[in-house]
Amino acid sequence: MDSGITVRAWHAHAKINLALHVTGRRADGYHMIESLAVFTRFGDRIEIELADSDGFSASGRYVSAVPLDDSNLAVKARDALRKQA
Repeated sequence: MDSGITVRAWHAHAKINLALHVTGRRADGYHMIESLAVFTRFGDRIEIELADSDGFSASGRYVSAVPLDDSNLAVKARDALRKQA
């Protein structure tokens, strides 16, 4: 696999909800919300690397609380990108 791009990385800023109101639930199970939020300089580093097979890993102080299965939004995003390719 040779596309010229091997790794892309971004800083995903943490969000703090100053106000959050749940207004309902969508058919897919997600909640409908109204939110007033601010973003911080803190956050996560997101890294994507082209590979011949799928993989997902997480690291950090609270990694034991991070699901590594398809309930993780990063895994869902990866799977959605794969379907578009």
